[in-house]
Amino acid sequence: MLPVPATPVLVSIIIPTYNEAAGLPALLQYLRAGADPAMEVVVADAGSADATAAVARQHGARVVACPQRGRAIQLNQGAAAASGAILYFLHADTYPPPGFVAAIRAAVASGAGSGCFRLRFDHSHWLLRLSGWCTRFDVDIIRFGDQSLFVRREVFERVGGFRPELLVMEDQEIVGRLRRHGSFRVLPASVTTSARKYLQNGVVRLQAGFTLLTLLYRLGVPQARLVRLYRRLVTS
Repeated sequence: MLPVPATPVLVSIIIPTYNEAAGLPALLQYLRAGADPAMEVVVADAGSADATAAVARQHGARVVACPQRGRAIQLNQGAAAASGAILYFLHADTYPPPGFVAAIRAAVASGAGSGCFRLRFDHSHWLLRLSGWCTRFDVDIIRFGDQSLFVRREVFERVGGFRPELLVMEDQEIVGRLRRHGSFRVLPASVTTSARKYLQNGVVRLQAGFTLLTLLYRLGVPQARLVRLYRRLVTS
């Protein structure tokens, strides 16, 4: 008698959005093109003024209406509504590598509690290429949400999710807590993320600003000051 194949572990892709109607269709089409039978897409939308929610539903995503804007809050609410045993947090302007669901499942099956991919920008500026190259190293100070994040649900719940009071650096902060509850893996493939903010604000200026922001966060500068700095850095 042939063995019965194991049912694949459900992976929930959680995407926080605010006014992403223009770019979201392409991402959702990309995700569906490589669709896995045990995969769901959850869009956590913070009251977009455009057609983000309608677009998400048209492309087969489940929409979670978030009454408050803030990436940490939205990610937590998306996770609460998701059904998967593995949660995969993804920015709306970031494309995971081909076969990403299988890669995530394999990492978890081999003992990873959480992890991310390396990063590549969709622009060839030397500083962006250098920044992406550095993400291969397993160092928390270069872990950011653009790299996406996968985590076993039980680990995510054990650490209490993202800290909702953090408006910036929430993605870096959670990694330290996740490491205390299992192996964190940086997978060898790369996600591809948009360089739009860098091109609009100046690549060198914005990279230097983000480096400063990270250092100030590590030095314990309060969130209110970090948020003011971020808003001065990102003008569009």
